[in-house]
Amino acid sequence: MFGAVIAQGRDYRDVVQEFAPGFDLAEQREARAAAGQPEHFDETDLYPDVRPALAELRTAGLWLVITGNQTVRVGGLLRGLFSEDVNLIGTSMTGAPASRIPASWSKSPRSSRSKSKRSCTSATASNNDIRPAAQAGYLTALIRRGPWGTVQAHDPAADTIPTMRVDSLTDLPEKIAKFNAAAH
Repeated sequence: MFGAVIAQGRDYRDVVQEFAPGFDLAEQREARAAAGQPEHFDETDLYPDVRPALAELRTAGLWLVITGNQTVRVGGLLRGLFSEDVNLIGTSMTGAPASRIPASWSKSPRSSRSKSKRSCTSATASNNDIRPAAQAGYLTALIRRGPWGTVQAHDPAADTIPTMRVDSLTDLPEKIAKFNAAAH
């Protein structure tokens, strides 16, 4: 069901509505936290390419930002994991509807140190992340992994919208350097 919802371009939360109409995700997250089982992830949940890629991108002098349509709690977890690795971490307050995502891209930081530099966003979802970022003028890198990357791998938009496609975050430093060297 999850893959079908993604393939249809629907919000992932629609899966639960198929089985439990009226399910309130925010309410259930609060109940879970109150029961001592809040949202949680740590270093063991990261793909193995995350740390090396961030280090290489940072060494290349790029300004690194992690953003996401996530809860305040997840924002805290991200800051705990990545505050030493990136320049900025930002999340939405409580999972803003997809219709508000494009607006958030247009408000995100666009460059590191000068207006002549361009930003590149990387994501696994072409419909929720890559498309709005491209529409806001960002360079984009679609990562082929995870549920969205797997389901959308053969979607025609996955070939036409992103600036580049990668299989690993460690592909990004070289691809970004080549793109920048080509003086786009």
